[in-house]
Amino acid sequence: MWDMIWPILVVVTSNTIYHISTKSTPANINSFASLSITYLIAMICSVIAYLVTSDNKNLLLELSKANWTAFALGIAIIGLEFGNICVYRAGWKIGTANLFASVTLTCVLLIVGFLLYKEMLNLRQLLGMAVCIVGLILIAK
Repeated sequence: MWDMIWPILVVVTSNTIYHISTKSTPANINSFASLSITYLIAMICSVIAYLVTSDNKNLLLELSKANWTAFALGIAIIGLEFGNICVYRAGWKIGTANLFASVTLTCVLLIVGFLLYKEMLNLRQLLGMAVCIVGLILIAK
């Protein structure tokens, strides 16, 4: 059971820190300058974590195994970070911005799962999406 719970705790804790930090980013700093610091720290932490957790310690060999997904993820993360900074600078509240984005994302990913990965989309999920859309309308009002 713990194997299922600890990753969720990491995600929730990290997301909490993430949103507090993002909302608290000074308005007078260029978003990409701030993100440069963010990703410098992330790179340093990633290299240290690699060295601590890897048996072979050959980072260049590991990097040679990367495919397009590492590059796409890097671009997506910058879009995510920049978008969230802009969301908070636009005046969204911390309690509703992430909820709105997460519910929207969940609905989109249900459709992506169905179309790209042949995952089943049942009536209960479709009804859930409809409820979510009504909820988003209520939140946006």
